[in-house]
Amino acid sequence: MRFLICGLGSIGRRHLRNLNALDQKDVVLLRTGKSTLPEDELAGNPVESDLEQALERWHPEAVIVSNPTATHLEIAIPVAKSGCHLLLEKPVSHSLEGIDEFRLAVQLGGGKVLVGFQFRFHPGLQAVKRLIQEDVIGRTISAHVHWGEYLPDWHPWEDYRVGYSARKDLGGGVVHTLAHPFDYLRWLLGEVSTVSAELGILGDLDLDVEDTAKVTLKFKQGPLASIHLDYNQRPASHWLEIIGTKGTIRWDNQDGAARWWSSDEGSWQQIEVSPGFERNALFLEEMRHFIEVVSGDSLPLCSIEDGIRALEIAVAAHQSAASGQRINISDL
Repeated sequence: MRFLICGLGSIGRRHLRNLNALDQKDVVLLRTGKSTLPEDELAGNPVESDLEQALERWHPEAVIVSNPTATHLEIAIPVAKSGCHLLLEKPVSHSLEGIDEFRLAVQLGGGKVLVGFQFRFHPGLQAVKRLIQEDVIGRTISAHVHWGEYLPDWHPWEDYRVGYSARKDLGGGVVHTLAHPFDYLRWLLGEVSTVSAELGILGDLDLDVEDTAKVTLKFKQGPLASIHLDYNQRPASHWLEIIGTKGTIRWDNQDGAARWWSSDEGSWQQIEVSPGFERNALFLEEMRHFIEVVSGDSLPLCSIEDGIRALEIAVAAHQSAASGQRINISDL
């Protein structure tokens, strides 16, 4: 099958490497020429600079949208209309503007959309989901996510202030860039009813977007969740804790394991990830799944509607911080 990658920053190049690793060599690149990374690993792939021409000339079956967040829909809408399948990097966009048009384009084109929330492919979080489904901690009462990383450490080859994560005009800020917990908490605990948040530019990074966020979610089935996000913490820390009526589940991204304490057992137990597990395994498994979606063998694990739900939470967090009010998701 033929793939078109739109956006060749670090994540676009990771997708290219993983396609090659999965023996998918028929890849066309849509480039703006703004990447600060070396050209070597892109050699040998056809390059286009105009989306319409790329679609007409190459007729790709699948398109990977990995350009900056604020420009996702500029690519995704015409691609969806053409009937291609999409792997759309998270978040779907930086606002809800254009979302209805995108939905309609997908319906008319008939392709499938996989949204790139790769933590759904983490074996530790998949174990957490199984533990919840198996009722090992009883009824879920609350959850907390903590995720802090020092932004300048992400792409040491470039000035962090030029990347999309640091720029308001490209859809940056911790709420959109570190949006994964909005997706995986909803995946684990169900639909969100209300969102409240406080956002701030509190660090010394010279940004025009929030570098710190505290977000509270109320779920329709009852649980409360609090989420801390920041661009400032050193060393990086990303973990999840879920409290139930009969015990507690913990997951830590540092070692990937899922741990739980059950009142029935009275001790901590854990499910470890495979030896040698590393971060790219999430992206590789995501790409393997996308190939199955394109082939018609699987439905997207993270669908267009899943991606839109996560975006609604992010948008509600911004609205709440701006207004000082709790936001009902149903009002968006």
